[in-house]
Amino acid sequence: MRPIVLCILDGVGWGRRDDGDAVHLAETPCLDRLLSSTPWCLLQAHGTAVGMPSDSDMGNSEVGHNAMGAGRIFDQGASLVNQAIESGRIWASPAWQEITATTGTLHLLGLLSDGNVHSHVDHLHALIRRAVADGVQRIRVHVLTDGRDVASRSALTWVEPLEAMLAALPGDCAVATGGGRMHITMDRYEADWEMVARGWRCHVHAEGRRFPSATAAISTLYAEDPSVNDQNLSSFVVGDYAGMDDGDAVVLYNFRGDRAIEISRAFDEDSLDAFDQGTRPQVTFAGMMEYDGDLHVPRRYLVSPPAIDDTVGEHLSAAGRTVYSVSETQKFGHVTFFFNGNRSAAMSGETWQEVPSAVVSFDELPEMSAEAVTDQACAAITSGAYDHIRLNIANGDMVGHTGVLPATIAALECVDACVARLEAAVRDVGGVLLITADHGNADEMFQVNKKTGAYITDSDGTRRPSTSHSRNPVPLILLDTAGEWTLSEPTRETGTVGSIARIGATVLTLCGLTPPAHYLPTLVQKR
Repeated sequence: MRPIVLCILDGVGWGRRDDGDAVHLAETPCLDRLLSSTPWCLLQAHGTAVGMPSDSDMGNSEVGHNAMGAGRIFDQGASLVNQAIESGRIWASPAWQEITATTGTLHLLGLLSDGNVHSHVDHLHALIRRAVADGVQRIRVHVLTDGRDVASRSALTWVEPLEAMLAALPGDCAVATGGGRMHITMDRYEADWEMVARGWRCHVHAEGRRFPSATAAISTLYAEDPSVNDQNLSSFVVGDYAGMDDGDAVVLYNFRGDRAIEISRAFDEDSLDAFDQGTRPQVTFAGMMEYDGDLHVPRRYLVSPPAIDDTVGEHLSAAGRTVYSVSETQKFGHVTFFFNGNRSAAMSGETWQEVPSAVVSFDELPEMSAEAVTDQACAAITSGAYDHIRLNIANGDMVGHTGVLPATIAALECVDACVARLEAAVRDVGGVLLITADHGNADEMFQVNKKTGAYITDSDGTRRPSTSHSRNPVPLILLDTAGEWTLSEPTRETGTVGSIARIGATVLTLCGLTPPAHYLPTLVQKR
């Protein structure tokens, strides 16, 4: 069988093709040639097309890979939490009953914004209001500032109303600690446990610079360093907060799993050796959701995650197809865990290869580990050992999140060089290459006014950098070296042809299998 290669260019959407679009600005001769000579179309990678509550919600790597690997659309974290709150199911859950039965302080920890990628501020407000209604007397909120899924310096948009809300409530309610999501707590794939350690010391042991309020902390940190944005704010402690005690309860209100697993393990596991936890208070811990269904992390959770079954991976494994999945650490879980429907272990016939990511700010290393990932993928392609090779090249997303346009352009030029190497390897063995993305990011490097569609500028005329995902569609390019397959709807720039979930049936079809009837339809047909 000819190898079928799925190359996911993380964060490489189809934008305006203007001077705010790093994908357009980069010198990408390989991608340009493929776009001019091979069939391609545009797919939706945000909103309801990937299971988010509305089409105003951006996509992300988790839901994008879930959709591709499932072949259809499942309601995702934000939708499930909204439904559980609206129906009241969340308050009837055993975990919430146990949390509110504790006599100590209730700690609510999570990302504070309306980004709706890892969390939503409305969920936090609902938890606070219900906890007070259920008789909780003392609440402490631990704020992780965003600046990544929302504007880079927008933390006060949510912190100031939160502090006002807490002050008006009966009982003893306040913000306790805070810090930037890329500085504390929210590491993923065990890339940098020191991030989690910094968060643990801050939230649990009250270690950090003290301020009278979270508003004062953020305002001061902004003034001291005009270049710092919310995702990188230093950790801080508010007022006389002295840390967590035995008998307290903790809820991590993030719903997305990848950046929630490590801090959940720190609370859940009695003998975690990833970092020195110091004196470990005995608390009742729950996550908003179960972040890893195979490893059951955490033990308690408020809302059940989507039950994704009958995945592309299951069909390939059952048919005896061999699969090779590779990415660097930052996106390794996406081409493995998330693509396989939130399963932690490789299926029969699968080989997983992780390439370490550098622990740096990615604008300082825009090439990341893309070359090493490409080395591994090309070796797998030419080995003849695998029917399907799946890889994620992370640069467009991770460098795009820095908001640094020149670095993101350099990242995209590195990506293009890697695609050229993949193309050569696929041509050498007569295979098929699918190139797509899980969502946009690098295609929209400046903030856009939602009403006018214009780029937002500050008083000095400079555009505000965007560090978040875009809502733009993503391309799907088909290169069949044997000319056997073409796209059934090669629309190019004239509109989208549905969800990226259609890639699931497409992969199965190219691998010689019949997709299930409940999958979204394949994108390919015989010539």
